[in-house]
Amino acid sequence: MLLSLVITLNLCTMHLLSILLDVAANFAPFAKMGAGFGAGIAAIGAGIGIGQIGRGALESIARQPEALGDIRSNMIIAAALVEGVAFFAIVVCLLILFI
Repeated sequence: MLLSLVITLNLCTMHLLSILLDVAANFAPFAKMGAGFGAGIAAIGAGIGIGQIGRGALESIARQPEALGDIRSNMIIAAALVEGVAFFAIVVCLLILFI
């Protein structure tokens, strides 16, 4: 009795897993579309972030021209950090796309 119950549960589990795998395979095009949207949003976000950094740096230089070197170096470091996050997001999207 117990053995037949275990076998029945195992077969139900295997059937459920096969259904879930079929559903996952049917959603593969949507995952690729989502990866494309994710890469686009990452690029747009990086562009907006670097634009904000540049605007703030130009306003700061206009107010204090003698601090040009410090402001420029801080701006370059901040822009590099934003670009690093954007590249990371794009790599994750590419991994989703190809793996």
